[in-house]
Amino acid sequence: MSRSRTLNFKIISRILGILLIIEGAFLLTALPFSWYYSNEQTFEFHFFDGQHDFWPIVVSSVITFISGAILYFAAGKELNKVISKRDGYLIVSLTWVIISIFGALPFYLSGTIASYTNAFFETISGFTTTGATIITDIEAMPKGLLFWRSMTHWIGGMGIIVLSLAILPFLGIGGMQLFIAEVPGPTPDKLHPRITQTAKRLWGIYVLLTVVETGLLMLGGMNLFEGLCHAFGTMATGGFSTRNTSVAEFSPYIQYVITLFMILAGTNFTLHYIALHGRIKDVWKNEEYRYYIFTILIATFIIAGTLFFTHQEGVEKSFRDSIFTVVSIITTTGFVTVDYLVWPGALWFIIFLLMFVGGSAGSTGGGIKVVRQLLLFKNSLLEMKRLMHPQAVLPVRMNDKPVSQDIIFNVLAFFLIYMIIFAIGTFVMTFLGLDFESAIGSTAATLGNIGPGIGSVGPVGNFAHIPMIGKWFLSFLMLLGRLELFTVLILLSPAFWKR
Repeated sequence: MSRSRTLNFKIISRILGILLIIEGAFLLTALPFSWYYSNEQTFEFHFFDGQHDFWPIVVSSVITFISGAILYFAAGKELNKVISKRDGYLIVSLTWVIISIFGALPFYLSGTIASYTNAFFETISGFTTTGATIITDIEAMPKGLLFWRSMTHWIGGMGIIVLSLAILPFLGIGGMQLFIAEVPGPTPDKLHPRITQTAKRLWGIYVLLTVVETGLLMLGGMNLFEGLCHAFGTMATGGFSTRNTSVAEFSPYIQYVITLFMILAGTNFTLHYIALHGRIKDVWKNEEYRYYIFTILIATFIIAGTLFFTHQEGVEKSFRDSIFTVVSIITTTGFVTVDYLVWPGALWFIIFLLMFVGGSAGSTGGGIKVVRQLLLFKNSLLEMKRLMHPQAVLPVRMNDKPVSQDIIFNVLAFFLIYMIIFAIGTFVMTFLGLDFESAIGSTAATLGNIGPGIGSVGPVGNFAHIPMIGKWFLSFLMLLGRLELFTVLILLSPAFWKR
């Protein structure tokens, strides 16, 4: 038996322990907001009254930290620090489940969300940057919990795995296999030969954009709390808001700022790195980026033009509602400013189609990803040429470089499996009692990590009415979508567990 084919449970335990310790530390960031906005500002214990969150957050942090420490030290001193691909897939998949299990504790212990199923659904929706919610009155929630709710977006957006890559070298652990399993898209980009330097650059850009957006939102009238929460939701393409109406009641200025940063968040972060080094022309040369921008513009002008003539709204309002909605759906952010289900049926059918586009590869966006759409389109055109010229060698090219056949096969397989899972998900949700419209809406919204869908889970609805089994199933779809199918599905293969 070769060592490479044996799961390294000790290193898996050590890494999961580190990640839980990190999560325990992040939980504490909600305490200042809990204390500041507390009406009573008291240290009395209030657990199941649904109105206090300070001590539930503290206790949740302690439980998470201790659990992480136990996993860390359970690995022992004799540790094989080599991470195989199999280890990487298992670590990444387990990470999103375990941090959601512990991340749900503040909601449950405080009594704000009485059911652990609902608390878990809300939390994994946050970490997977889906933004689907079961909370019916968001503004009634304690501010500390709202901040933690948005923080789950921010952690999950760039990926806690990528964050940990900057820490693993201190243990002498290589992280490339984790990076491959975690970073979205068919080909993860490396900005630096050393994977830890890549992680630091990615997080540096992520933090910079978050800070800049927070400042711009505060200039528009938001306070620090709301500015941070909405910046977290934007940069992570998550969509959790602090208001029941999402972004609808904020000023046009704030809506335009969020639109801009949603576009940035849905862009490959490698291009941000290139732009920050002054190579703007190289950004525009990127085919995926041009396709991404053109898709946004074409959909926006079609919808805006239709709204202007059918709803008799002003040019600016029609354009703002259109571009905000289009960008929010394509980037899988899920913020809303208007109920697009009251638009003409043809328009919300366009919105539904946009749910299958997704952000760019290497961005925080979910969905199928723009680069896959582009490769599918190019390969389809070449197939017609190959039929006419069967002897010709016609490789698919991206950015003037040939794309390997392995990547094309991977994209084709991904698209086919994605649609099969979508069909299965729709069947399951209809079997659980949802009408067809709501079934396809809830499946598309969770598998694509979008948040709002159509039907009863549309922009003014939520997922509170979904049966308990349905919520666990949709949670699984969120995980599948966030880790791009294969990372999770490979764990269901018997071959993965063979020694």
